[in-house]
Amino acid sequence: MSNNKVFKTLDEQVEILRSKGLVIQDETYTKEILLRENYFFISGYRHLFMNNTKENKFIPNTTFEELYSMFTFDRSLRNILFKYILVVENNIKSLISYELSKKYGFKEKDYLNVDNFTQNPMKIRQVHDILDKMRRQIRVNGKQHTATLHYLSNYGYIPLWILVKVLSFGIVSELYTILKEEDQESIARFYGIDSESLSIYLSVLSNYRNLCAHEDILYDHKTQRSIPDNKYHRLLNISVEEEEYIKGKNDLFSVIIILKIMLDENDFHIFINEVSYEMDFLEGKLNAINIDKILDKTGFPKNWRDIIGL
Repeated sequence: MSNNKVFKTLDEQVEILRSKGLVIQDETYTKEILLRENYFFISGYRHLFMNNTKENKFIPNTTFEELYSMFTFDRSLRNILFKYILVVENNIKSLISYELSKKYGFKEKDYLNVDNFTQNPMKIRQVHDILDKMRRQIRVNGKQHTATLHYLSNYGYIPLWILVKVLSFGIVSELYTILKEEDQESIARFYGIDSESLSIYLSVLSNYRNLCAHEDILYDHKTQRSIPDNKYHRLLNISVEEEEYIKGKNDLFSVIIILKIMLDENDFHIFINEVSYEMDFLEGKLNAINIDKILDKTGFPKNWRDIIGL
């Protein structure tokens, strides 16, 4: 038998969902949503509403509206997270460009000098690779952006505080890893953390930023790297198994912890309030499952809101 996925009409899509036990209360509305949002993207959340994925059957009385509310919750969460990761991105770009320009000069030949970066023999290749990426950005994007074009046209060079505008968060987080130790520490001091932690935070944020930008499923995403244990794991009494915290390490809640450290207090309050609103709104839409199941998948402890006051 062929396993090829063939095109399904909206009527067929509705019948597939019905055959798996999903309650379709308003067929016209369901088809409209499936057409606008894509069956594949919405069904990506179906596992939450199934007791046993092998049987591929929905928990009794699960409605299409519940499934769709999980889809819209994840989208809202992505948009909120993306907005605040961009705040941190701008902040770290500002700090790095200030630190390097102050110390090494503001023309490309000065700040892209290989001598300004780590001399660790294990990282020499990485240093050259990242500097090449930055030079490529100048070549490719230098004339595309108003600010970089202005500096090129009028001064013949692009200062680092302008160049960072066209560098991806990924390149900037890599750039941090090749700085000299004292420069890394100087930047990390701004956040009151050590340079190793900041390096991991930037890597995790870069990963989640890309996920948000590409509209991938967010709520249960896990990163390969785990953030180091810190006081927030302890203060929230997060459970430990085999001497490891089971939440807030490489899940969505780890990003909440990072933003607690890297956003200013006012921005963090607004961020948590926005997430809190979406969580409460979702809870009001759920019948077949409990909000605790969502919290568990995101890595949020039940007392996650307490992080505001810590």
